[in-house]
Amino acid sequence: QLQLVESGGGLVQPGGSLRLSCAASGFTSGYYSIGWFRQAPGKEREGVSCISISGSSTNYADSVKGRFTISRDNAKNTVYLQMNNLKPEDTAVYYCAARRPIQTVREMCTQPRGPYDYFGQGTQVTVSS
Repeated sequence: QLQLVESGGGLVQPGGSLRLSCAASGFTSGYYSIGWFRQAPGKEREGVSCISISGSSTNYADSVKGRFTISRDNAKNTVYLQMNNLKPEDTAVYYCAARRPIQTVREMCTQPRGPYDYFGQGTQVTVSS
């Protein structure tokens, strides 16, 4: 089955850290740009961070710059999102998506509705004391 599977979400206190993983199954994610998106209750989906095939190009939303780091290990078919100094406003369902590199990662991150080639089921991140 061709899919992206997110993991690593959970409940964390403000100031804490989580590392999300996005694992590709049934296809090689190394041929795709990968983006992390999030959607909080009652809000529109937004782009969080995106990364190019080689990992040399990344993009971050202003709200997460300096706190989140995206990376990828193509040998493991996995993309990561390290989230530090988490804030309550980071609470959301986090999704990863894959798209063939027909646009820049900045453009991908500013199009949270896609289109995507693959889109995961999401993992819940809750930041609360």
